[in-house]
Order: sequence, then structure tokens, then C-alpha cells
Amino acid sequence: MTVAEITNLLEEVAPLNYAESFDNVGLLVGDSKQEVSKILITLDTLECIVDEAIEKGCNLIISFHPIIFKGLQKINGSNYVERVVIKAIKHDIAIYAIHTALDNHWQGVNHMICEKLKLINQEILIPKAETIKKITTYVPNAYVDEVKTALFTIGAGSIGNYKNCSFSTEGVGSFKGNEHSNPVLGEKNKLHLEKETQLQLTFAAHLHSTVIKTLLQVHPYEEVAYEITTLENLNQKVGMGMIGELPEALPEKETLQLIQKAFNAEGIRHSRFLGKPIKKIAVLGGSGAFAIKNAIGSNVDLFITADVKYHEFYQAENKLLIADIGHYESEQYTKNLIVSLLRKKISNFASIFDLKNIIISDINTNPIKYF
Repeated sequence: MTVAEITNLLEEVAPLNYAESFDNVGLLVGDSKQEVSKILITLDTLECIVDEAIEKGCNLIISFHPIIFKGLQKINGSNYVERVVIKAIKHDIAIYAIHTALDNHWQGVNHMICEKLKLINQEILIPKAETIKKITTYVPNAYVDEVKTALFTIGAGSIGNYKNCSFSTEGVGSFKGNEHSNPVLGEKNKLHLEKETQLQLTFAAHLHSTVIKTLLQVHPYEEVAYEITTLENLNQKVGMGMIGELPEALPEKETLQLIQKAFNAEGIRHSRFLGKPIKKIAVLGGSGAFAIKNAIGSNVDLFITADVKYHEFYQAENKLLIADIGHYESEQYTKNLIVSLLRKKISNFASIFDLKNIIISDINTNPIKYF
């Protein structure tokens, strides 16, 4: 399998257009047409990770964090980013980053945090906007079921917990083909009236091109009329952070002890205790202080995240407890998640790609140490 074939499978799970605008995801280094021997999964791509890939015979590194965030003006090895890029290119190793595309996934990074804490009743903390679209087209009545079925099959007509959703309105369409036309119904140069159905279906934004391609393939008309609009609905299955509940409420200190054990945290920075039991919890792996207000608005008792600054702890305003468990600690299980997702997708291709060739890095890339 090539780099592109493997990363395309991963993007079926975590589409890159769901990544945040500030992010730099996708294939960062390497040739998408290169055949892959082995894959190394890591949280960060450092020189030691590239060395590990070389040692283990891996020519594709799939990293959670991107090694390149901003454009490089020069590549001469003067810093760790440039040295990684040089070494990877020298040894024909491709580097792919998934980052916030996986952050925003329903069963992504934050779902993993919830699972480690055994939280129930999970939902998205900040549902993502502009990720649901609607297509409207006009189909001869005899072909409506065929068109709907084809669109349903590729994932259109899904919203939230519902599938095969559509809306139909019957009417009469008119058209007159010129001498160069090849009408399926009617004749050239003659006005034709046809009983048609206006068909409307919602679909996920990442399916945009697939929906159009499928419609054009299955629709009987030579020229297909359609329009696509972006809905204002928030996507309840895509977005930053998650909310969940402990099976039973726990005292604050006992909750922090539970978190410390689950994430092997050497220390937890937190806002002042409020003397209230903890039941409802919001989580956001990595730097998530921007979501403190969202957590408060969701009436949670505790917000778990990382990289909280001094003044950001004040934003708790005695409305919730903030727990900073560390950036690495909050995302450490992401490697296992990527491996699981990738093996599940590649399992259909096991005959041409051995799942044993998907390897988790042995290196702890956490740059923060505790004294």
C-alpha cells in the first residue's frame, strides 16, 4: 500500500477538513506515492523518533502533533524541526500529522480521556459549525428511489443519530434540449414536461465531492441541476472537547486522585476547591483553556485540560474546578487510538499489508519533567 492509500483510510475516520484553521495536518514530508513497508505511530515527531523509524524499518511516521506548524523559510538544520525534516527526507521517511482532525472526532482524543475515567452519557463540549450541508436536486419520479439509495449508501441523509433522512416534494419540471443534446426523456428541440421530485438530503461536509460524484453517476439526466447549502445546525458528533458523567459523584480530592492514577500524572495543577461533589466533567486534551467558558456554560463540576496559564485559573470564578493534568498526560493514549483506528481500516487489506507492521513508538516524547 502507498502512503496515500493508507492516509486516505485514516482520513475516512478523521477528515482533515474538520481540523482547526490554525493547524497543519496531512502529509508534511514525503512522497504520497511511496510504497509503505512499516508504519510508526507517535505523539510527536522528533529526531529520536526518526531514528527509531530508521532502526525499525519504518518509512511512514503517523504523528498526532505536526512537526511543522508554520512555513519553513530555510532548512539547514539550525533547529530541531529542520533537523527532523532533513533526516526524514534523507532516509525516504514520510511524516503525516492528524492532530485536531482527530481532536474533533466523536471517538477521538477526548473520548479516550472519558473512557479512561469511565465517564457515561458522553457528548461534545463545543459542537463544530458549518460541517453539515444539504443538497437539493430534481429527479424524475421513476428514478427517485434509485438516486436516494445511492446517496444513502455513501453516507448522505445522515444527521446526528439518524440515517436515510430525506425530504421530497413532487412537481413538474420543464426542459428543451438543443440540437446537441441527448435527452433521456423527451426529444431534441421540443419542450418537455416531466413529473419530478425535488429531493433534499443532508450530508457531512467532508463528503461534498463524493456526494456530487455519486449524484452525477446515478442521475438519469444528461444535465443534472443541483444546489448545495451549508446548514447552521451544530454538528453534535464533531467538535472540540467532551462532556461526561461519573457513575457516582465523588469528593473533589478523591476525583483528582482518580485522574492522577488514570493518567499517571506526576502533579495536577488546579483551581481552588469549592467543597462540592464532582459528577459532571468536561475534558479537552492538550491546550484547552479557551474552552473554560464553554465548560462553565455546560454546568459541569470539573474541567480537565492542560497548559492553563496563571490568570486563566481565575476564569473558574468559583463555578467549577479546573484541573491541569499536563499536555502529554492528557494525550498520551492517542498513539493507541491511532493504531486501533488504522488497524480497523486496513484490516480489509491484510493480505497486502500485514497489521503487525503498524508499530507504536517506544519513546516518551514528553518534554516536561518534574522535580
